[in-house]
Amino acid sequence: MYNQPESAPLQTIYQMDPNLVDSMHHMKSNVHTLCSQYMNHPVQIQTIHGQVFEGYIVHVDSMHLYLRTMPGHVGQVRGFFNPFPSYYNYNNVILPLVLYELLVISLL
Repeated sequence: MYNQPESAPLQTIYQMDPNLVDSMHHMKSNVHTLCSQYMNHPVQIQTIHGQVFEGYIVHVDSMHLYLRTMPGHVGQVRGFFNPFPSYYNYNNVILPLVLYELLVISLL
């Protein structure tokens, strides 16, 4: 581990523009409010990276939207599977999606 001398100040190599920070917080708040209104509705979501997911909004917190995917629309393997054996195991995938990365949300 590198120990920096106590007298040396930290050197900032990047700092986000404060206007951009405000815009992002405003956008996140708007998306959170909107997603809360459409809880348990079928939606299609496109991320800023071009990934498209279909499912039902099951939860929204301050940072994430949790999407229960529709059968056949699992997308990438980054969901949480139900650990309890049942018929619905493979139809019960929950994807956590970061609110900052959502580009388009459409009702199905």
